[in-house]
Amino acid sequence: MNSITLPQQAVEAAIVDLDGTLVDTIGDFDAALNLTHAELGLPPIGRDAIVRMVGKGSGHLVRSALLHVGADAALYDQAVVRYQANYAVVNGQHAEVYPGAKEGLRALAESGVRLVCLTNKPTAFAKALLKAKGLSNFFESVWGGDLFERNKPDPLPMVKTCEALVTAPRSTLVIGDSSNDARAARAAGCPVILVTYGYNHGEPVRSVDADGFVDSIADVASLVRPGGRAALP
Repeated sequence: MNSITLPQQAVEAAIVDLDGTLVDTIGDFDAALNLTHAELGLPPIGRDAIVRMVGKGSGHLVRSALLHVGADAALYDQAVVRYQANYAVVNGQHAEVYPGAKEGLRALAESGVRLVCLTNKPTAFAKALLKAKGLSNFFESVWGGDLFERNKPDPLPMVKTCEALVTAPRSTLVIGDSSNDARAARAAGCPVILVTYGYNHGEPVRSVDADGFVDSIADVASLVRPGGRAALP
């Protein structure tokens, strides 16, 4: 774990990303995308390519996959409908909770930090996945990409979430796995920690502008004292 440089005020709440941060969902994306491509008579797409495409919502993923295999862009509307139907079926079946994620959430909650899940994944899919993986009870609310006019890396979702929490951005920690999370957090005025094991569009995560990096969400919990105050050097 790298040294962490965070503001000295209390951490009242944490906004936590889902895919690549709490749960490894590449298997679900792989299954849903390739089933969709098979139904449309398109070539399959490999996991390495999928990793580079996830993180900006379902629409971006489907469009990027079509472009990757050289498909006609006019197929997008049909493809996204088929993808959403297929994903609803496989959601969580090929996904695994990352080591330390559940323990870290539990420790943060017990220390007094309020937790919200904020993801570019559609809200219904996010809620179903969290429930299936035994994580839903840690969060007081779940915000999906379909609830906002703009998705991460735009700061709008972060700003709206802080408003709903009635917490100042500077005391609302963002925990994510990619430049999407970091750029949104920076623009919203939130401190941000990134996990080292996520997707980050296939790029090295440590090159991203963040306040620190951790190998497990359990490491984040160790930075917070009971009552939600950051234990910083």
